[in-house]
Amino acid sequence: MIKIKCKNTNTSNSFDYGTPLTEVYESFGVEMPHKPVCAILNNRVEGLRFRVFGAKTVEFIGVDSAPGRKVYMRSLTFVLYKAIRDIMPGVRLSVEAPVSKGYFFKLTRDESVNTSDNGITLEEVQKLKLRMQEIISEGHTFHRIEAPTRDVVEMFRSDGQENKAKLIEGIGKLYSYYYSLDDCVDYYYGPLVPSTDYLWSFDLVKYYDGVLLRIPREDNKLPDIIKQEKMLNSFNFDHRLLNQIGITTVGELNDYVRKGFAGDAIRVAEALQEKRISQIAEEIYQRGKVKVILVAGPSSSGKTTFSKRLCVQLMACGMKPKLISLDDYFVDRENTPRDSNGDYDYESIYSLNLDLFQKHIGQLLAGEEIELPVYNFALGKSLMSGNYIKLEENTVLVMEGIHGLNPIISEKIPEEQKFRIYVSALTAIKLDDHNYIPTTDSRLIRRIVRDNKFRGASAVDTISRWPSVRRGEEKWIFPYQENADIMFNSALIYELAVLRNHATPLLDAVHENREEFCLANALSQFLSFFEPISDTELPPTSLLREFLGGSSFKY
Repeated sequence: MIKIKCKNTNTSNSFDYGTPLTEVYESFGVEMPHKPVCAILNNRVEGLRFRVFGAKTVEFIGVDSAPGRKVYMRSLTFVLYKAIRDIMPGVRLSVEAPVSKGYFFKLTRDESVNTSDNGITLEEVQKLKLRMQEIISEGHTFHRIEAPTRDVVEMFRSDGQENKAKLIEGIGKLYSYYYSLDDCVDYYYGPLVPSTDYLWSFDLVKYYDGVLLRIPREDNKLPDIIKQEKMLNSFNFDHRLLNQIGITTVGELNDYVRKGFAGDAIRVAEALQEKRISQIAEEIYQRGKVKVILVAGPSSSGKTTFSKRLCVQLMACGMKPKLISLDDYFVDRENTPRDSNGDYDYESIYSLNLDLFQKHIGQLLAGEEIELPVYNFALGKSLMSGNYIKLEENTVLVMEGIHGLNPIISEKIPEEQKFRIYVSALTAIKLDDHNYIPTTDSRLIRRIVRDNKFRGASAVDTISRWPSVRRGEEKWIFPYQENADIMFNSALIYELAVLRNHATPLLDAVHENREEFCLANALSQFLSFFEPISDTELPPTSLLREFLGGSSFKY
């Protein structure tokens, strides 16, 4: 017998050796709005069919948690894939982007399918949704199967899923696993729910030239669809670029690296990013009347380096940029608003001295000279910098900060004089066609590396702070991202392969007895999919240098 403690009920029971978590859940009588979708077992995410062979602490979780939503999403994606295989043979499914509070998929018909329309019709979407509902209500079982890697690779390769074959082949394990749902097989890099009847809510709607798969969120309800056309266009733009260079999935990137072309991948990615920044600068110059450029984005999106590189390109257009950080307008620490936990809420727009900021903007646009503030983070004090600026002919302000797109910031700036840019690490490369890479995970990995190198923070420190950062983003940043004139994707195709070398030791140093271990362990396992790339060939102006060090820019 083994003893298991349940955090949901704060009680302990004894179980037979090898008892599955489904039976453990039933024994404890946990009260949840719906069935759990997975469990946190000794601070590791496990599927509910996992069998327990030792003393453990378990917490059963639903879609109101980030790990639970990932499990739910993977499982529902498999149901969508099976529905397509059942009623739309010859159609390929590809996850493209997390947008509009859901996940955007494209469905592409094989060339062998005789049709004049390569898109998907509303009638076809309705049929797919109905088939998904049937599969879910019938309670089909998800099976996790382990087999020799050679056999698994050959199975996916013969099924036409070459990107999965390359991904699994590159991991280098003797045995690999995959999932089956009746006669349909697929691969996912994390657990699924035990059976389809655990998927109690979803929606599938036609969305532009594909479909939007919707899942419940923190409140166990389907969120309202929000318009994110600019975000989707940004993802589509980068997917087209990746298709052009032939690296759309991690398996293809790893293959490229193993053949000795890592340097080429770095140079191409950097050139494409510099070209995009140059295009943005040229558009600003062509508008003629722009006086204030507002650069915003979430944590670790690379706003600072982007702004500095944009200034270089603006100078190449004959303009005189003046870079200002909104962080220098923080109020003194004791005046910072607090969140619901009583902690300082640095993500709140009211952590800025808005009165001083608006006064300075008005003075600058009126042609007056001002002295910029500077914020001393060590003291938590706003000081005067001794740096005076004035808008002259061809001068343009580049204002960078997380609140740059909030209308409160720019309400006193005439519309024709402002240009808004949203920067984020919109990870376009995918693990494979059915496994996307969460952009929040990529940003967290960046931040873990940066905070350790420049602030002496451990991975535990950064991960423990992350939920507060994410709440701030959801409240103060994401609602305004569609206000941007242009979106800039700061993600680089090779970056996770480089960050692996720096982040993995920090993640692996997190002890199992810490709550942060759950996310640290998941991120470490995720990074193991990438063939590592050295950072020695990164140029000193690379946006990634903001997080790794070695930049030629001063911060």
